[in-house]
Parts: sequence; C-alpha cells; structure tokens
Amino acid sequence: MNKKEWYKRIYTFLMALIIVAMETVSVGVAWVNFYNLQLPKQYFFWGHVFILAVYMLILFFFSRMYGGLKIGSYRMTELLFSQVFATACADILLYAIACLLAYKFPSSLPMIIVLIVQCICIGLWIMGATHIYRTLFPPLDVLLIYAGNTTEVFAEKVKTRKHQFCIQEEIEANNDMVVICEAVDRHEAVMMWDVPTSIRNKIFKYCYEKSVDVYVMPKISDIILNGSQTLHLFDTPLLLTKSTPMEPEQIAVKRIFDVLFATIILVMISPVMLLTAIFIKLYDGGPVFYKQIRCTQGQKYFTMYKFRSMIEEAEQDGVARLATKNDDRITPIGKIIRKVRIDELPQLFNVISGTMSFVGPRPERPEIIERYTKAMPEFVYRTKVKSGITGYAQIYGKYNSLPYDKLKLDLYYMEHYSIWLDLKLIILTLKILLTLESTEGVDEGNLTPIERGNNDE
Repeated sequence: MNKKEWYKRIYTFLMALIIVAMETVSVGVAWVNFYNLQLPKQYFFWGHVFILAVYMLILFFFSRMYGGLKIGSYRMTELLFSQVFATACADILLYAIACLLAYKFPSSLPMIIVLIVQCICIGLWIMGATHIYRTLFPPLDVLLIYAGNTTEVFAEKVKTRKHQFCIQEEIEANNDMVVICEAVDRHEAVMMWDVPTSIRNKIFKYCYEKSVDVYVMPKISDIILNGSQTLHLFDTPLLLTKSTPMEPEQIAVKRIFDVLFATIILVMISPVMLLTAIFIKLYDGGPVFYKQIRCTQGQKYFTMYKFRSMIEEAEQDGVARLATKNDDRITPIGKIIRKVRIDELPQLFNVISGTMSFVGPRPERPEIIERYTKAMPEFVYRTKVKSGITGYAQIYGKYNSLPYDKLKLDLYYMEHYSIWLDLKLIILTLKILLTLESTEGVDEGNLTPIERGNNDE
C-alpha cells in the first residue's frame, strides 16, 4: 500500500472517530440528565461509561453497515442519508434499552431532540470532512483499457464517482502490449472493462509488477472462482468449485432461519398487511393479491403472491413487461406500496411454504428468463438456489440493472453464502426500502432491460 492510501485510511478513521464521538456525547447528555433518572436504581460514572460504550459500538456497527463513514467514497447526499439512517437505528435501540432498564416507556422526546442535534452535526461533519478530503486527495488518475461495444455504459457509471476517479486516457485492449504498458506507466491506476481474458492477464501481471492499482470488471468465471475452496495436492495449489453452491447443512440452517424469521415478520406486520388489503379493495374493488408464475431453484415454476399495485389486466395482451418510469398501469395506491416495498410482503407466505427463501436471487418470470438466456445462457445459473424476497442484486443493484450485472451479483452471493451474509443483507434491506432509485423502472419502450453485449471470454 502506497503512502497516499495510508494517509486516506488514517484520515477516514479519524473522521469516523470524530462523528461517532460527537453523536455519543449528545446521547450522553440525554442519558445522564433524563433517562438515567427514570431507572429504579440510577447509574453512576462507570454505569454511564458502559451504556455509552454500548451505544458507541451499536452506532459504529450501523454506520459501517450502511456506509455512513465512507468519506471520499460516497457522495455527500449518500453519506447524509446513510449516517442519519444508521444514527436513527442506534437511537431506537438505545431507547429500547432504556425501556427495559426502566420497566416502563419513558418519554421519547429527549431522544427525538438528540436525533435532530445529531442530524445537524452529521450535516456539518459531512460538508467539512468531504471538503478537506477532496482537497487533500484529488480524484485518482485512471487509464481505461477497454474492449467490446459497451464502454460508454461503464464510463457513465464512473462519472457518477467523479470525486473518486478521473479517466484521463482511454486505450483499446487490442493495441500492442508495448503501447499499453507505456500508457499504464503514465497513470496512478488502471480500469479494465470487458477485456478478453488472454489480454487481461498480461496487463494485470504488468500492473502487479509495477505496483499499479487495477480495477477489473470480473467475468462470470472469475466470480465463481472467487468463492472456491483452496486445496493443496502436495506442493500444487488447487481451487475447488462445487456444482452446488451450498452445503447440505447450510441449506438446512437457511430453511430453519427462513421459517422462523418469516413467521415473526408476518406477526409483526399483519396490521400493515390488513390495512393495505383494505385500501386496495376500496380503490377499485379488484382483487387484493396479484398472482404470477415465477421460476425458483431448478427452474421450477411456482405461484408468487404480491399485493396488486397495477390496474386489473395490466398485461391483457399476454406480453411480459417490467414496470416503466411513470407507468400509467400503476394505481395511486400501487405507487405508494411499491415505493416502500409493501407490495412484496405476501411473498412471506412463499417463504414459509418453501418455494422461496428470505434471501436469494430475485425470481423472474419464465418468459423473461427465456429472453435473457437466448442472449446470455449463463443467466440460468441464478436458479441453482432458491429465489428470494431480498438479495445481493436487489441491495447492490437496481430494478432496471442489466441482466448481466444482476447475474454477477447473484453469483457472488451464491459463492460466498453464509448465514451472516444473509443477516447483513436483511439489515441493509432496511436502508434500501427508503432508497427510491432502487425501485426505478426501465426506460419507456423497453420490455426488459436487456444487456447490450458483454465479452465474457
């Protein structure tokens, strides 16, 4: 790691300590002066230290989980949303602790006032810390090495992170290696987009030799190998990739977790589901639930249930269409429940019945899978595990993400599965529920967000 990276890490660590300390102090004032007085037996110095240390750990956990401390990586609006959301989660948990210790429900007003103060501190911290970071560490000087015909797609994505990366030069991968190596020497980092494996390996080795950072668009085989087991045949290292991503014991634990978690959530949100059903019925008198055939593990068909968010007979011509931006088929009630994902709640019954899992690849319609697999046969790999209500592609992608990108995200989840990863994705789902762009529809005129070509050699 070069000195610049060390300085970045030290700076972001110090900034994280500052905001966590500021928020903990503000909570400490409310705890000492109000909530502690509500306890049957009041705490003193070390008791306060213990409570605030617990709060600090909780806040740090949520801040790391939701990305609220990623100065320099996220845009300021993303940082603000992430850290405020993390702080709200930590404050709610502290209030719950106070209720348990006090054997009653003390007033939540002091905690609300503290949250407002914290939000102000977060806003000022983000503006100051980000300004200093961008002054000290300008965007990375990047060389883009590309192949294929989708370079503009990647370039547009990089532009959304212009505070991190600046593509100073672009060069095609089919150039002579001497020319490519000379270009590499002129920049701080290299990004390789859609470069054939044979060429990519040569460039990667040269960059590694010259200690140049490399950002590589992984192929499907790269992601699968990334999750493989390491073995040794005497003095020869081997990578083992199994045909089934999950072990039998993992499947059993996941099933137990699904049933327990789905049952608990159903009990907790049953009032919300009842009200949603009433509003849908009162709006147009149509059916409350929308049934649709989807594919799950092994490409088996099953009936998926959702709250109806569109008009009746939205696809009366029989053609499968994803929701588009400003889709006039979506009812006023549907717009609300889709934004906060309430329409997905009936899928909990699918989880309990065993046709779906809580976390897994998003189930697609058979006709849409057929379209995708004609252009991209590997898309069927997603059906090696049960489909899920939430998942890696739903968290890190968007509704209109390209199928090739969805596939790689889902494969990463499948190859790195653990119960802890499931728990992490469920926690991150809470944030995604409030991120409207994750529900963004496809462009008008597109039946499905078909990939525009990728080189997966």
